[in-house]
Amino acid sequence: MAGRFPQRPTRTTVRGGQVAVPAGVPRQAPAPARVRTWTPDGPLDLGLVLGPLRRGPGDPTFRATPDGAVWRTALTPAGPGTLRVTARGAEVRGEAWGPGAEWLLEQLPDMLGAADDPSVFVPRHRVVAQARHRRPGLRLTRTGLVMESLIPSILEQKVTTDEAYRAWRLLVRAYGEPAPGPAPERMCVMPHPRTWALIPSWEWHRAGVDNKRASTVLRAVRVAARMEEAVRMQPAEAQARLELVPGIGPWTSAEVVQRSHGAADAVTVGDVHLPGIVGFALAGDRDADDAVMLELLEPYAGQRHRAARLILLSGRVPARRHPKMPRVDIGRW
Repeated sequence: MAGRFPQRPTRTTVRGGQVAVPAGVPRQAPAPARVRTWTPDGPLDLGLVLGPLRRGPGDPTFRATPDGAVWRTALTPAGPGTLRVTARGAEVRGEAWGPGAEWLLEQLPDMLGAADDPSVFVPRHRVVAQARHRRPGLRLTRTGLVMESLIPSILEQKVTTDEAYRAWRLLVRAYGEPAPGPAPERMCVMPHPRTWALIPSWEWHRAGVDNKRASTVLRAVRVAARMEEAVRMQPAEAQARLELVPGIGPWTSAEVVQRSHGAADAVTVGDVHLPGIVGFALAGDRDADDAVMLELLEPYAGQRHRAARLILLSGRVPARRHPKMPRVDIGRW
C-alpha cells in the first residue's frame, strides 16, 4: 500500500574529504558571488604576484584558467572561501564565495601587492636591472595567512619539488573540503588543523611523507593559533615564532613569511639550488654557498628576497651538472 512504509532518507557520504552526492539528487546552486574591484597604483602581473602560492600544476587550492582568471581557495579566519581574480585593463576584479568570501575580498589588495613598494628597490647589477625592466608587474603578495604556506613548505623539506607537490595534492584532495562556489573541478580548501592532526600514519606514508616531516606538520597544527598570530608580527619576529616548533628552521620560516607577510628581505637560506643561481647570475660563481649568496645580496639589504626573485626571473641559471635529487624511499616507519 502506498505510504505504508516511510521512505528511506537520502544521505550524502564523505569519501576522502569529498562530499559524494547520490545520483538523482540535484546539487544546490552556489550562492551569488561577493564582488570587489580594485585599481593598483602601477603595473600588476597576476601570474607573477600569485604564482608563489601555487604548489605545482595539480595544486587543488590554485588554478589558472584559459580565460586569464586565477582561482584560489583558502581557509580563512572566517571559514573556507574561494576567490576568482581577473584583470581587465587597469582594474582588478575579485569574486568570492563561501564563509570566507568577505575576508578574502578585504585582503585582496594586499594579496596583490598593495602593501608592497617596488619603487624603493634599486638594482645594483645589470642582470637584476634587466629583469626588473622586463617584469615591471612583479609585486610581493601578502596573504595574511600562515598555515596555508607553512604546511606545504614543511612538505618541501629535503625532497624534490615533484614529491612535495604530489604529497600536498593527495592530502588536500583526500582531507580537504570542496571549494565553495562555482570553482573549477576538483578544487579544494586545505584541511582544518584538527583534520591534519587526525590523518593516520599510513596515509602520510601513502602520500610519500616521511615520519620527520609528518611529525613536524603535526607539531605545527597543534599550535596553529599561535602560528597564525605571527602574521601580526614583523617578519623577523614571525620567523622566530615559527622556528620555536621543532623541525621548522630558517629555510621553512623564510618560505612562509615571503608569502604570509610579503617579506621583501626574507631571503631563503639552506636551499639546494638558490645560492648557485644567485652566485652565477651576480658573480659567475655556480658553486656559491649561503655565505657567498648573502654577501652578494648585501647591497640589496631590506630587499634581498625581491632581488632573488628577479634573479630567478632573469633566466640566467647555470646549466645542470648533476642529476636531479633522487626520489626518497621512505621505507617503513
